[in-house]
Amino acid sequence: MGANYLVQLAAEWYELQGFMVRRNISVAGPGKTGSVVLDVVAYKPEAGEIVHLEASMDSDSWQKRDKRFRAKFKAGQAYCDSLAAHMKKTPQISRCALLVYAKSARRQSLGGGKLLLMPQFLYEITQALSQRRVEKQIVPEHLPLMRTLQFVTEYREDLFARDWLF
Repeated sequence: MGANYLVQLAAEWYELQGFMVRRNISVAGPGKTGSVVLDVVAYKPEAGEIVHLEASMDSDSWQKRDKRFRAKFKAGQAYCDSLAAHMKKTPQISRCALLVYAKSARRQSLGGGKLLLMPQFLYEITQALSQRRVEKQIVPEHLPLMRTLQFVTEYREDLFARDWLF
């Protein structure tokens, strides 16, 4: 499942926040040769926001990652521009590289986009979900990963209690 899990997680997170989400979008590659698949493009026309997120579970070198993400973000530029053309106000386009296998306190960007490490991403999601009580604001069932994280967040004390016996 690998990167598909990350794509699903990111897509659900943005959808929960009210973005319209497209995933696995095939676009022309650099120089119009071949195609590139964009992982997630989320947009909120009324807010003037577009997010292009690329996710990876690789353990490649920073140099190799930078080259790959730069190419993906470049390929996604025309697609994001086409979305922007239909918005009433000029949107802010954010690019984000989501990585699982990386440790870097110094690096904040990758390939021209913001670097987001999995622990940071999960923290952002769980912080937001901790404000939603299951009995009052349950995550819609068509977002199963978000709903699971909401339950984990809601019941974390019981789940991680040391004296809990199953």
